[in-house]
Amino acid sequence: MAGKIFYRHRTKMQDGAHQPRHVLVAVADLDLKVYGQHMRMCELKCIAESLGAELVELPRGPKHQDEEDED
Repeated sequence: MAGKIFYRHRTKMQDGAHQPRHVLVAVADLDLKVYGQHMRMCELKCIAESLGAELVELPRGPKHQDEEDED
């Protein structure tokens, strides 16, 4: 792999909203300029595939574990 793209789920996301669900957090070992902050998963996958990069989802902290269990 040429590099890594780190992303996480948005924290202020409403159910049924038609907004991108992911936030680009960091890029490692890639020469890449990103002009959008919130992105859709298909957009992230397309960028990663064209660059030969790996997508890495950042885990949420222990404070949010109860919220994930309810989903």
